[in-house]
Amino acid sequence: MAAQPAPASQAALRQHNLSRVLHAVVEAGPLSRADVATRLGLTRAAVSTLVEALLRAGLLVEHGLGRSGSVGRPGTQLLPSDRGPCGVGAEIGVDHLAVCVMDLRGQVRARISHESRNQGVAPETVLARLGGMLRRATGQAAAVGLRPAGLTVAVPGLVVRDTATVLRAPNLGWRDVDLVGVLPEEFGPLTVENEANLGALGELWSGRPSPAPSSFVHVSAEIGIGAAVVVDGELLRGAHGFAGELGHMPVRPEGRPCSCGGRGCLETYAGAEAVLRAAGLEPGPGVRLGALTAHCEAGEPVALRAVRQAGTALGIALSGAVNLLDPGEVVVGGALARLGPWLLPPVRRELARRTTAAAGGRATPVPVTASPLGPDGPLLGAARHAIRATLDAPNAS
Repeated sequence: MAAQPAPASQAALRQHNLSRVLHAVVEAGPLSRADVATRLGLTRAAVSTLVEALLRAGLLVEHGLGRSGSVGRPGTQLLPSDRGPCGVGAEIGVDHLAVCVMDLRGQVRARISHESRNQGVAPETVLARLGGMLRRATGQAAAVGLRPAGLTVAVPGLVVRDTATVLRAPNLGWRDVDLVGVLPEEFGPLTVENEANLGALGELWSGRPSPAPSSFVHVSAEIGIGAAVVVDGELLRGAHGFAGELGHMPVRPEGRPCSCGGRGCLETYAGAEAVLRAAGLEPGPGVRLGALTAHCEAGEPVALRAVRQAGTALGIALSGAVNLLDPGEVVVGGALARLGPWLLPPVRRELARRTTAAAGGRATPVPVTASPLGPDGPLLGAARHAIRATLDAPNAS
């Protein structure tokens, strides 16, 4: 959990500590009250009072008995509730829409996906389809006792910081699209965020056995390529919220024209459509990188060459980011993750050739890994982002 400023009053202090307790159980549960007290450095009496409030609010539940980490009798184990508030995540892709509902335990309780060509379609039409999917998913969630606490939407474009306005999404053909008032309002507070940023946050919050370090670069791809930078556990947004536009970094300055108006951008060589075409596969609804993966697994030379060339271009672009930022890891997520066995070796080779630390022999090259979340990263990150408002400010009066 990110560091928070010191509370200014007793009420604020209590709210702060409620959040700390809830975060502790969500991130490391099941825990006993004694375990929570030890983790947070609070007295057992204080923790007991806070836990009782969270139990009454339906945010925590008690589950059986377990051995506490301290000396004494076994303590009742605390778990996040699998009912009550839930996070709703949605993803608007160039060729698909997806919605999922996640409970406080991080479990996906409802999910709906739909393949549809959204490029060049009026935003109102796309958002109307998404609204119908949201209502179906939250209806399924309501049947198991869940209610939306917030909605976060992942989009493949630039989002104006602290707004719900998509400034520019070239691969959708969107400009200055404000989602406020267009999507249904019954899902709680609305957040709109770049899909690569949400993929990175999903990675950061995933709790996988080998989590990414607190500072890493996350790369994901659909038609375009996005990146996000996490520094000391916080997303680096930039002055206007547009940090991470790796896909429009030129790798061949006089190369192919790009949808952004430039030439030779990374996504024209390593974006999903570019790689599919180089492999002799025509992109379209239902023809995504899963098909290319099957060709690579079969050892087809044209497919393998296309992926290696994409990895080389990606490594060239990432070398600049690694030299500038010195991250602890590069995580390749999104649709590119499933191509890891063939894509990552040329990425690592270019980073070893081009990054300062590796070239100077002063350090090992930055690790490059494929995200286990794969194409689901932005959607899961969106749902986790939506539920974190409850974790950060639990309503447990």
